[in-house]
Amino acid sequence: MTTVARDDPWLARDKLYHVLFCLFTTLLFSHLASLTKSGFLRRHSLLVGSIASLLAGAAKEAADQLGIFPSDGASAKDALADVLGVLIAACAVSLCRRRSSTRPTPETGQHSVASMV
Repeated sequence: MTTVARDDPWLARDKLYHVLFCLFTTLLFSHLASLTKSGFLRRHSLLVGSIASLLAGAAKEAADQLGIFPSDGASAKDALADVLGVLIAACAVSLCRRRSSTRPTPETGQHSVASMV
């Protein structure tokens, strides 16, 4: 039984699609979680968005492996591209939150303080 080597380059359009998909799904689910009435979901919206995005990426890889989509099967490189997309989104959200928490408030002209409690 011989195995055929798969052509799965790191710098492929497919990897870019994985990064972008997970980046945008993380942002979307994080934003949706921040709009809920649940305080827990609002406080952990980035974690919720990240997990939802990674689950979507894992489901896509499982579907690839099962032959549901036209693909050569699951790929560890695709999974790493998914994680990279989530990390980029998490960094962007964290930077935006940090930046908005140190802006002067329009009412007082003073910087607001982010509470860590």
